[in-house]
Amino acid sequence: MAPMKLYGPKLSWNVTRSALVLEEAGAEYEIVPINFATGEHKSPEHLARNPFGQVPALQDGDLYVWESRAICKYAARKHKPELLKEGNLEESAMVDVWMEVEANQYTSVLEPILLQCLVRPMFGGSTDQKVVEENLEKLKKVLEVYEARLTKYKYLAGDFLSLADLNHVSATLCLFATPHASVLDGYPHVKAWWSSLMERPSVQKVAALMTPYA
Repeated sequence: MAPMKLYGPKLSWNVTRSALVLEEAGAEYEIVPINFATGEHKSPEHLARNPFGQVPALQDGDLYVWESRAICKYAARKHKPELLKEGNLEESAMVDVWMEVEANQYTSVLEPILLQCLVRPMFGGSTDQKVVEENLEKLKKVLEVYEARLTKYKYLAGDFLSLADLNHVSATLCLFATPHASVLDGYPHVKAWWSSLMERPSVQKVAALMTPYA
């Protein structure tokens, strides 16, 4: 069977969120760049992959999946279902909870920091420090909850690695490319959790892909 194709630029943390899970799951895939400068993301060919003209999009044979977290779930279900713990109602519920937390609590306050510190300067813009500081304060409150959770368990959903942990990686790698990586220093259990994730070969490979962010 032909390898899956993941469409989008390697510097996108949504694209590399998907790439990480494909790596961790042992799937065969290739990343196919999309050129935003030429409007390729709005071309008929790409709109057939993702009708919103965004990235990433995953092609697996005749199937197209878009939205990074949906791609991650698809890859896990197909190649490494233990990342979702779907055979255990209680454990899978905790995976679901912490996947929602990642999307709606953690990354939602981290993304404005990344946009201000990494993306705007790439396009000649300046960083709005007020936006950065406001969201850093929100992030610290979120990290307090993570710290409490990780004093009890090695990983977010329990004492097992899951998609809930992996979904955090790409955006957190970008945080370490900003001047604000030290925000994790105040949360020793969070930092230990992150260090354990960084030891994984899949994370190291994706970190190398994300140069200059990583």
